[in-house]
Formats: sequence, structure tokens, C-alpha cells
Amino acid sequence: MGLSASGVLGAGATGVRKRRRRWLRYGVFGVSGFLLVSAGAGWAVYEKLNGNITSDTDAAAELKQYEKERPSALVGAAQNILMIGSDSRAGEGNRRYGRDLGSERSDTTMLLHLAADRRSATAVSIPRDLMVHVPDCRRPDGTRTEPVFTMFNSAFATGGSGCTIRTVEKLTNIRVDHHMVVDFEGFKEMVDAVEGVQVCLSEPIDDRAAKLRLPAGTQTLDGEQSLGYVRARKSIGNGSDTERMERQQRFLGALVNKVSSNDVLLNPAMLYPVLDAATSALTTDPELASLRGLYDLVRGVRTIPIERVQFLTVPRRSYVYNANRDQLVKAEAERLFQRLRSDSPVEVTPERPPGSGDNTGKPGDPPRNPSVAPTGPAPTFRGNTAAEDACG
Repeated sequence: MGLSASGVLGAGATGVRKRRRRWLRYGVFGVSGFLLVSAGAGWAVYEKLNGNITSDTDAAAELKQYEKERPSALVGAAQNILMIGSDSRAGEGNRRYGRDLGSERSDTTMLLHLAADRRSATAVSIPRDLMVHVPDCRRPDGTRTEPVFTMFNSAFATGGSGCTIRTVEKLTNIRVDHHMVVDFEGFKEMVDAVEGVQVCLSEPIDDRAAKLRLPAGTQTLDGEQSLGYVRARKSIGNGSDTERMERQQRFLGALVNKVSSNDVLLNPAMLYPVLDAATSALTTDPELASLRGLYDLVRGVRTIPIERVQFLTVPRRSYVYNANRDQLVKAEAERLFQRLRSDSPVEVTPERPPGSGDNTGKPGDPPRNPSVAPTGPAPTFRGNTAAEDACG
């Protein structure tokens, strides 16, 4: 029996529909397979980065034991993160900077305050030679120390980050919400991951102790050079720790500026090494010790304008009994701490403001009431912002 024209057309259409369904089915399977592979690779990357971060459970246990002594947070949405640069020589990459003596000190410590509205960030350097009251702390071997009045960086050597946090909280009456510790090797890797940081040198540097030799002028420093630059002291400028801290602040400002640029954030080839280096370098409190924890923190600060990322040093002067040590300028320091506690704005200027810093305050000045929010215009402290170009 013959087929009609409509039958032939119908059979042809049916065949086309079958082929289309077949290719659609294959396409769906192909896309699904691609997505599964991509998701698998993404999950592998996530797990790799997530596993890089070290959780500081010892500090968490120490802080939990002394929770009743810790200050309360006055502004819940504001965040205070203590950033500690460790001078540890442990590990293959750190041994070139000296012998591993079984202890480490906080080479650099900054208290980073993130405003509740996430429109500003203020990083306050705490000098390592500042004379402070260090509370009784747990040593690595489980024994405990006695409270002592000594240099600030001995807190880290004695009881690690937990002891340092308790010391900072007693000094400032500011609640530390999170902390991060990074060592020499981690710092270098982060700088190398962003392909260097630009600095401007007014004179050549030849510092054997810091393993650094550079000509004058604008230089892009790699990780090794950057570490020498922020650690060098006697061979640069007047050789003071004050100038070194200011140099560290300017360098971190340049690093923040570099990381926030589209060249890094919108470049997957560069972003992954940055994330890998950053997560590998960090030891944090358990709440931050995951990509989710870090993401939640970074998400709230990624839109802060770099001109509102500020750096300053806690007001201090030479210790009355030892010119090689520091002590707080209590009136000005308490003014700063009170502003941070209440999440009130502060301003910075490259010049020393009249009536601030080393020129005011006396030992023994009584602290102001921390529960009373400051009023009036924002006080100004000597410092700089991440937007400032030292070579400009």
C-alpha cells in the first residue's frame, strides 16, 4: 500500500523530531556533565582553600575561660579584628631570618576597627616595645604565668594570640571580635600573589640585617623585598621604631590598594593565587577559620572607599624609666579608644595635629567613662590612608 504525500511528510517530520529530541537529550547530558565537572572542580578548589586556614583553638579556649573579664561590645554591628604579624622562625621558609628558639613574638600588631555602617576602617598599630600590664596567661606547656608589667610583644611570646588579645582588651577596654596571625613566609607569598607592591624610596637602602638592597626612586617590591622593607629599621630614615611602624602602615595601604584593584579582583588567574596565599598564611579564631567566615567578613568591607581605610599608631611617648621603651599618652590614647569603643569617627593627617600625640597627657591620667559616647567633631590623629600615594 502506497504512502500519501502527507504520510511521507509526517514520517519525515517524526524523524526530525526524534533526531532533535536525541540531540537535545545528548546536549542536556553534555551540559549536565560539564556542570558536574565544573562543580566538582569548584568544590575541590573550595575544599583546598578552606583547608588552608588554621583554626586557633588554643586562643579560643583561653578567651572562653576568662569571658567574664572581657569587655562588652557597645556597638554590635561594628567589628574589631586584631592582626598579628609573627616573627616565628619555625618552618623551612622562615629559618633564613634567624634561629628557631622555640618561641615567637608579635613583630607587628594592629587593631582593625570596622565601622558598623562599613563606610570606614581604622587600623591602630600597637608598638611592640610599649610597656603594658600582661595578665596571667597559659604557656604552651600548660603552666601559667604571673601578671607582669612588661613590653607588649612579650604577651605573644608567653601565651600566644590568646594572651595578646587579653592584653589588648585590658589596655583599650575594646572587645576583640576576631584575630588573624600571619608569619614571615605567609606575608611574602601574599605580596608575590599580587605580583608585587609599589613603594617610593627617597634614598637607597642597604640593610644587611633585613637582607635588602634597593636604589632610590619608585620600586615594585616582591615578597622577599617587601618583608625586608617592613622589617628594616636602623638603615632607613632615623632608625626609630616609630618610623618603621609608619612605613608598615603605608605599605599595607599600598597592598590594600593593589588587592582592591580590578586587576586582581576581576582576574581569576591572579585571584586564586591571592586567595591561596592568604588562606595558607592565616591562623584565625575558629569563627573565621573557613572560607564562609572570611567571606562574611570581607563581604561587609569590600565597598569601603580606600580613602576611608585609615592607619595610625596609638598615641605614646618614651617610657619615663627607659628611653628605648614606650608608654601611652593616656589622655590621647583613651580619647582614641573611646571613639573606637563607641564606633565614633576619627580622622587622620600626615602631620602631627596640635595638642596630640607625644605632646599631651601625663602618666596616671584617669580614663574617661567608656559608656558615654563622645560628642563633637571627630578628633584628628597622625596617620595616613590607603589612598595616599607616597610617590605622588
